[in-house]
Amino acid sequence: MPRAGLGLIALLLLAFLCSEDRRRIPWRTVLCGVGLQLGFALLLLRVPGADRIMIGLNDAANALHAATLAGTQFVFGYLGGGAPAFAETHPGASFILAFQALPLVLTISALASLLFHWGILQHVTAGFAWLLRRVMGVGGALGLGAAVHIFVGMVEAPLLVRPYLLRMQRGELFALMTCGMAGVAGTVMVIYASFLAPLVPHALGHILAASVISTPAGLAVAALMVPFGPSGRDEGRLVIEDPPVSAIDALVKGTLDGIPILASIVAVLIVTIAVVALANMALGLLPAVGGEAITLERIFTVPFRPVMWLIGVPWTETAAAAALMATKTVLNEFVAYLHFSSLPADAFSPRTRIILTYALCGFANFGSLGIMIGGLGAMVPSRRAEVVALGPRTILSGTIATCMSGAVAGALLG
Repeated sequence: MPRAGLGLIALLLLAFLCSEDRRRIPWRTVLCGVGLQLGFALLLLRVPGADRIMIGLNDAANALHAATLAGTQFVFGYLGGGAPAFAETHPGASFILAFQALPLVLTISALASLLFHWGILQHVTAGFAWLLRRVMGVGGALGLGAAVHIFVGMVEAPLLVRPYLLRMQRGELFALMTCGMAGVAGTVMVIYASFLAPLVPHALGHILAASVISTPAGLAVAALMVPFGPSGRDEGRLVIEDPPVSAIDALVKGTLDGIPILASIVAVLIVTIAVVALANMALGLLPAVGGEAITLERIFTVPFRPVMWLIGVPWTETAAAAALMATKTVLNEFVAYLHFSSLPADAFSPRTRIILTYALCGFANFGSLGIMIGGLGAMVPSRRAEVVALGPRTILSGTIATCMSGAVAGALLG
């Protein structure tokens, strides 16, 4: 427990040292964010049955994915998740990101347009503004986007508050991006839980809890790194140009608006992964160290070792734990969880397995950075330069948030 407290302080200090303007830090947001993380952790990890509510909400989010999948299966056949045309050679081989996960962007875009046309989105945003402005000093659009991030990805959540993105403060935009990096989408939670089930009891409940408690931590970390002031009081009364004339028109407009966003995500993601691969190729030309080629993953392992120790991992286990965190950062959390599940049962103590379950549970990696830059850049083209400038920092802020969750979970359950 004392080391977990030290880890939280060290991680928050790191965010503070990386701050753009320490004099403008909204301390109420920071303190409330950390407090909510601890409160949610106590509720979800110590109160029996509390995670049932979150599982129900996650099922609702998965319903959107299932509905979208029905359309993609019809259009793309096995590429969209239909009956496979060939044998699956390894776990996940039948999953094709472009045809099974990314089309959800179109569904969310159309749904958001419809909800805005009906006025529902404005009322929900105004409600979040009223509550969160009083509790945390956070605006309604940011609060709604952060809350939805618990169940959907780093592009789908901003789509729900797309009309508000243009006038968000720089710090609010960064906070929204950080929340996307600090959690995972509901559509992959079951997959990750299936990987961890043999190692971690109640794995799905832990994955859900990780996504929930990392969200207020993400808000706290973001407020330290890129401070923002109180939001305006006119949220919920936003007017857009050329509004749809009917519900059908809203669905069509929303769908068409989602097409360039989807295309931008695919294009930038391809290039981002290619650049990472090129970097590893270039590093491979250097002399080997310890009999192994130098890679980005090995480089990232070095700073992660002390971080893993700070959040509660015994030093003898930090090398393997840091390697998993490095894999998650350079590649993605899917590969990291898969590697985690393939390690011998005695590689980690039960407490370390809990800490890693939470610390790995986030989209903070280079591939997700490409998705976020492509998606947000297409949503608000006039702020593309800001999105690109803030993007790399969200890998750090999102990672800090998930490591904080690892420290909290380890302290409560260890």
